[in-house]
Amino acid sequence: MKSLRVLLFGVVAVAMVFGFSPSTAQGQGSCAGDISGDGVVNGNDLAIVLNSWGSCPGTVTSVTPLQGSILGGTQITINGTGLGGTLAVEVGGVACTSLQVLSSTLVKAVTPAGTAGAVAITIISAAGTGFAPSPYTYVQNSIASVTPNQGIFSGGTAITITGAFLNGATSVRVGGVACTNVVAVNSTTVTAVTPAGSVGSTSVEVTGPKGTATAANAFTYFSVTVPAWATLIEAMPDPAVVTDAALRNAITASGFAWRIRDNSSNIEMLLVPPSTFQMGCIMGSDSYGCYGDELPVHTVTLTNAYYLGRYEVTQAQWQAKMGSNPSIYQGQADSPSRPVEQVSWNTIQNFNSATGLRLPTEAEWEFACRAGTTTPFHSGPGFPNGTTDDGLVGTIAWFNCNPCPTHAVGTKAANALGLHDMLGNVYEWCSDWYGAYSSGAQTNPTGPGSGSYRVLRGGAWNSGFTSYVRSSYRSYYAPGDMSGYVGFRVARAPS
Repeated sequence: MKSLRVLLFGVVAVAMVFGFSPSTAQGQGSCAGDISGDGVVNGNDLAIVLNSWGSCPGTVTSVTPLQGSILGGTQITINGTGLGGTLAVEVGGVACTSLQVLSSTLVKAVTPAGTAGAVAITIISAAGTGFAPSPYTYVQNSIASVTPNQGIFSGGTAITITGAFLNGATSVRVGGVACTNVVAVNSTTVTAVTPAGSVGSTSVEVTGPKGTATAANAFTYFSVTVPAWATLIEAMPDPAVVTDAALRNAITASGFAWRIRDNSSNIEMLLVPPSTFQMGCIMGSDSYGCYGDELPVHTVTLTNAYYLGRYEVTQAQWQAKMGSNPSIYQGQADSPSRPVEQVSWNTIQNFNSATGLRLPTEAEWEFACRAGTTTPFHSGPGFPNGTTDDGLVGTIAWFNCNPCPTHAVGTKAANALGLHDMLGNVYEWCSDWYGAYSSGAQTNPTGPGSGSYRVLRGGAWNSGFTSYVRSSYRSYYAPGDMSGYVGFRVARAPS
């Protein structure tokens, strides 16, 4: 009787599994228990069921993350069903490490090393193998660019490295030497400061969780010359200051330091590179045309780099060297930082003799003012290529302020070379005698051999019209004349 009950229980269980009932057995169009397909529900079907008895293979619904370093070591989280019996996880056919079967729906593991590209993710259990719905992608960090791509051999150049999978970068090396101030900004950007190196091209390496990316010959060390009469402030032109890339490259190519301080006068000076440009009134502004003495436009080549004061010479700088202050507009809190005025061309020669500095030539002044532009007004905020719009001049020049006086230097926007107040504030003396232009091309012109007046450039705080504060505008004074709206800035050859 006992064996009969066991047999009956088994038959009922099989019937329940296969959906068998007397009604189905009596021809109602269904025979769900016929696993073998022989038209009969019998022991063959039961054998198939018993042979597959046990847990079903797990099913994977998602894996995160779906990418990681070719070096391996990325922890992945697998979600799904029936994962409790997981024995192994493989990525690209290679077993993961640190397997954690946390529940029937959650498994974690750490990826092995692999080759860049997409590979399958599989989970293995006693019941079989399950596959993730999406592949896993092995990635390697890479370098696309280094900016700037050159710097002084003594180090200290701030560089920005762009590329792929750079997040978490722990070190940057240039020429095999570690950089300082390494910052992994995001997955595509890393910043650092270069170490000292040897003159020439060298590699850049970025190391992080996704391996080491190497860019051959991505950075070039060069040497710069600092004049014996100056102290170095900054060797390389700052892109935020020298906004014109062509000018930055020309400055670097000159081999001279970009930003220095004259030891004798403490005047800050910036390097202006050699150039060829069109001198004169190339075009008028929206409101004013050209004056006759600004024509004809002619080609000028300046074959030598030169330093020019970043600002007009201030009252404090004049007084420190000359022992007195001739300026009309002194006595205010900011007067020491205002341009010195009431100085004649002749008097300035005494200052220059004491410092070893000089006045720029008219051609040097105009090229430095234009800083690569051909428009009447040099570049400024929102108009990097200069402008003809008279309404924008107030952002780059102090003018039309009568009866207001001078202003502290550097309080208006600089041009693309980083020079301030080239237009407005005070007129600036040049070294040339005033005279008419010729139409022929000239190289390093110094003006007429003699004359009655010296050239003034740039306009001033009392200029009532924008036509006086243009890059090509010319004025003149007798060399012994002085005025509260005339000052100067200095120049000097690198050696």
